[in-house]
Amino acid sequence: MAALKYAGLDDTDSDEELPPGWEERTTKDGWVYYANHLEERTQWDHPKSGKRKRVAGDLPYGWEQETDENGQLYFVDHINKRTTHLDPRLAFTVEENPMKPSAKQKYDGNTTAMEILQGRDMSGKVIVITGANAGIGMPVNIMDSTWDQ
Repeated sequence: MAALKYAGLDDTDSDEELPPGWEERTTKDGWVYYANHLEERTQWDHPKSGKRKRVAGDLPYGWEQETDENGQLYFVDHINKRTTHLDPRLAFTVEENPMKPSAKQKYDGNTTAMEILQGRDMSGKVIVITGANAGIGMPVNIMDSTWDQ
């Protein structure tokens, strides 16, 4: 967890904790894979949920992806002048084949924005929040011709 905090990723949108000895990594093209340090092997599927993920979007402002002499990826944070092997986009992964939420799925006042957005790639979307005088309101994607309720 100290490595996540150092990389600025101690608050992620994932409720799926990895078993002890496992690490989440990314490929050059943004696919997430899992390293099992106890058995010295890797796999594409999450060890508990079996889901496959990829990182969404570009690197944050001021970040750059590099490769060392051994072919290992690392990330340079030019603003804070530090490097890390953790992809700063890991907090915003999306499922490879996300299931559409049920139309009957309801959220309450305790639901966080990250719980609602988990597994959804919102890059390039425009969202309008209505009814904000009572609770969070109803999000409406004005770019779609059909509204999900």
